[in-house]
Amino acid sequence: MNPVKIDPVWLMHIQKPARYIGGEWNSVVKDHDSVDVKVALAFPDVYEVAMSHLGLKIIYSVLNARDDTLAERVYAPWVDMEALMREKHIPLYTLESKCPVKDFDVLGFTMPFEMCYTNILNMLDLSGIPLLARDRSDEDPIIVSGGPCVYNAEPVADFFDVFFIGESEEAIGEMADIVKAWKKEGKPGGRKEIIRRMASIRGCYAPSLYKVSYYENGIFRSIAPTDEAAQFPVEKRLIPDFDKVKVDDKPILPHIEIVHDRAVLEMFRGCSRGCRFCQAGMIYRPVREKSEKKLQEIADTLIRNTGYNEISLMSLSSADYSCLPELVDHLLETFKNRRVSVSLPSLRVDSFSIDIAKKIQQVRKSGLTLAPEAGTQRLRDVINKGVTEEDIMGACANAFKNGWSKVKLYFMMGLPTETDEDLKGIADLAMRIKELYHTIRGRNDCRITVSVASFVPKPFTPFQWMAQCSVEEIERKQQYLKSLFTDRHIKFAYHDAKTGRLEAVLARGDRQLSKVILKAWEKGCKYDSWTEFFDYDRWMDAFEECGVDPDLYASRKRDEYEAEPWDHIDCGVNKDYLRKEWRLAQRGVLTHDCRHLSCNGCAVCPVLDVKPIDHKEENAHEKTVFIYHER
Repeated sequence: MNPVKIDPVWLMHIQKPARYIGGEWNSVVKDHDSVDVKVALAFPDVYEVAMSHLGLKIIYSVLNARDDTLAERVYAPWVDMEALMREKHIPLYTLESKCPVKDFDVLGFTMPFEMCYTNILNMLDLSGIPLLARDRSDEDPIIVSGGPCVYNAEPVADFFDVFFIGESEEAIGEMADIVKAWKKEGKPGGRKEIIRRMASIRGCYAPSLYKVSYYENGIFRSIAPTDEAAQFPVEKRLIPDFDKVKVDDKPILPHIEIVHDRAVLEMFRGCSRGCRFCQAGMIYRPVREKSEKKLQEIADTLIRNTGYNEISLMSLSSADYSCLPELVDHLLETFKNRRVSVSLPSLRVDSFSIDIAKKIQQVRKSGLTLAPEAGTQRLRDVINKGVTEEDIMGACANAFKNGWSKVKLYFMMGLPTETDEDLKGIADLAMRIKELYHTIRGRNDCRITVSVASFVPKPFTPFQWMAQCSVEEIERKQQYLKSLFTDRHIKFAYHDAKTGRLEAVLARGDRQLSKVILKAWEKGCKYDSWTEFFDYDRWMDAFEECGVDPDLYASRKRDEYEAEPWDHIDCGVNKDYLRKEWRLAQRGVLTHDCRHLSCNGCAVCPVLDVKPIDHKEENAHEKTVFIYHER
């Protein structure tokens, strides 16, 4: 491979040139001539965001741990660097070797968010790789993807060769084996053959091996395999023993400050709380924990290899880790002389979590962040949040008594059955928290931030059939809620309604959207998740020119039994369970957390052997946790 030549003088004219030079501490550089498989790992956002993504770091470590494979990184260039690259005819290149990504065997994208789709096309174009899979030659790399968006990848199916569904730490190694063997055989059958071989990997979906049909009104009808190599359904990959999952314990240290500039300790995967709006809580089931001893070892190695002064305990609901008190005590004791702080990004709304928070903020104190999600108990029951106002006020009281004065509250609007009374409940709750602070502290220096996002119905959730509120209705709700916040100690912020609508369209879309995404990119759409670049009117023009109605995907209430574009993907949670939860939601009936009580019948656990054990935590805080063993 021939590295790209970049004159250092060019980088003097762009923002943050450190984004593009590579050479970071702990990055892995291998000789291209000494390996059999070369993989470029791409993230469709800027360096600071990409370097914070744990999943990509893990895959980087998995591949580079192999002697026969190398993995290098490439991120979306910022607009100034893109302009320079196009002007100087510089192809998109990897940070480690500066080699063009077009020359790698595989180009793998992480798809974390629907609003990154145009950035993927932009990166392919900068690479000189045809955007449409059907236009690529045998000389082009195989384009693969993983991440949460692949659970409904149909809107971008025309651009990719293979999708990895589920946890890909094992599958990515199987891919490397297949590519290595195919190359040694002389690449028989060309591009089509390697795609067929990769489609045989459990959990891999090759869209070119399936046929899609639609009704005359444009609504999705069916999808079926056209090749014996295609799986049907495609079952997500799952690693039963989480202690055996590869860990990136030697993460690359960025040249510049990134979004999450700290060591990350992943305690467990999955969530059993059953919030009905949460896609992650459904697709990442079941819960699998790392042992406390293993986490202690990883934490010590992370700090030793990086020198970070903060370690973040990360999971979907971090405070649900069964051995959290013991782990926190150990970390604080281990790092007390090194001034390393411990952070919990997601807290339960209860006193137990605040007690943990008191411990971890001995080194560095921050604000308190809680997510009630809805302003009234009725609506919290609809979404199965499992939190009462007593829980919320008790957590805040405990925090205020222990020195907290800043509180962030996260809510959603546009939820099923929501009324203006529910919205008013958001403002009322914020005021009661402010008054509680004054009662406890006798001061008025409390700072409360209320952030409200537009609800987006997602596949594989009980709300996947719901019609999303129109842009006009969301904007009316936003202005109504804004009028209720008159206290200067409470800051109100809300997300753009138009962004939420497009996200809903892309989240529940089908292959007809590929032509819309391509048209939007041709019109200049990119960095759509960045407010300063998002252009809703361009997107609407693209829909109109392609003859596709966005309301078909966002605003239409769907029948519970109609075919969905993602029905060929098996995330483990069955559709009957989702239907049951959708009906319970409309009645405002709660479903309990199955880690504590009986099984709710979502159908995930039958793929594993589940053995419940009792685990007693400090303060007589008891619960049942599950240990999962491979059959």
